[in-house]
Amino acid sequence: MESGSVQRARKSGTIAAASALGMAAVLAGCGLTGGSDDVTLRLVAADYGDSSANSSEKYWDKVVTAYEKEHPGVTVEVTVYSWNDVDAKVKAMVDAGEAPDMAQIGSYADYAADDLLYKVGDVLSIPVEADFVSQLANAGEVRGIQYGMPFASSTRLLFYNKTLFAKAGLTPPTTWAELAKDAKALKDEGVKYPYALPLGSEEAQAETLQWLLSGGGGYSQTVSSYSIDSVENVDTFNWLKNDLVGKGLTGPVAPGKLNRATAFTAFAAGEVGMLNGHPSLMKAAEAKGVEFGMVPMPGLDGPSKVSMGVADWMTAFKQNGHGEQIGDFLDFVYSEENVLDFSREYDLLPVTNSASQVMGAAKEDADLKPFLEELPLSESYPVGRTSWAKVSAEIKKRIGQAVTANGNPADVLGELQTTATTLDSASGE
Repeated sequence: MESGSVQRARKSGTIAAASALGMAAVLAGCGLTGGSDDVTLRLVAADYGDSSANSSEKYWDKVVTAYEKEHPGVTVEVTVYSWNDVDAKVKAMVDAGEAPDMAQIGSYADYAADDLLYKVGDVLSIPVEADFVSQLANAGEVRGIQYGMPFASSTRLLFYNKTLFAKAGLTPPTTWAELAKDAKALKDEGVKYPYALPLGSEEAQAETLQWLLSGGGGYSQTVSSYSIDSVENVDTFNWLKNDLVGKGLTGPVAPGKLNRATAFTAFAAGEVGMLNGHPSLMKAAEAKGVEFGMVPMPGLDGPSKVSMGVADWMTAFKQNGHGEQIGDFLDFVYSEENVLDFSREYDLLPVTNSASQVMGAAKEDADLKPFLEELPLSESYPVGRTSWAKVSAEIKKRIGQAVTANGNPADVLGELQTTATTLDSASGE
């Protein structure tokens, strides 16, 4: 590893200018109490834990303690909020003119569009920036410039209940036709949810994208526009409506009313034959004694060639002028050891190539290997578009209507496309 001074020789004039302004500006921004090297960095982070025992506060305490021991002039203050609150908390801070130095949140595009963020290349060292998994790094770009640093990632696989499949004499499906056939057999065996299709307001945008990708479509098939009502997407939802939902193969709760958390709980209770799941479902199912298998999402003619990948984002705000200190701290955060510790604690995938290689070869991480193998094949939400947050909210609200008895997939997807195009125009995309 290069020395810090050499690593940062490439930094653009943004940080150099901040240094040239003198310590008066820095002191005003961070409430220093000591000499010229003393800096306080504020980080707002999301909580990935499900109890006080594994709260993200414990992870950050360990990281910060280790970092501050090596950097006595730097204090890092971390505030952790639940995922229900963290994005709103950061927005309120920014709106009040009190942006944190770093925020680990669900989106970044709005802040980048308002020129509030450092470019990733202005803060991270070359080796750390180059270590990001390319699909995730690309997803962090706005107009070809990376502002979002991937912090945690996951992909989706089709989970199936081995006990229920064995009872019905089934093998895991590789195509949509096989999935529907298996679901029919599970229904005949009295399984409550042959295939759980959560299109409720909690995370409908995820289930939707997984199906669109498996049908050869997606939300944004070009870099310049949405394609929600493409022929491929309409065909996918026509199939879901007619061949799965319409035949009573998705369980007693209408897909538009079924949330992911409820579907996961039902799977862990042994009531679901199949559903799309991410790594955290493994622990929940194992805790309830459910024997399960995982396979790539079925597609039209075979396993889907593209999986859905999801990332959460670290952002670096320019307001306090701490770019160089932020970069040094984040270089430490993205070390192989820290990335592995975080990924293993919360059953998530590493966002760096170095940690991914270690995890892919380690016996202790064997259960995550199928998800790791999907990551290079993954496609993310169009998070680089400033309109995406609002488009996603509309999908959550309305997509369930497409598979109701009276619903028309072409109409629902067409309305969502119109909404997305309007929001794109309003945001100047």
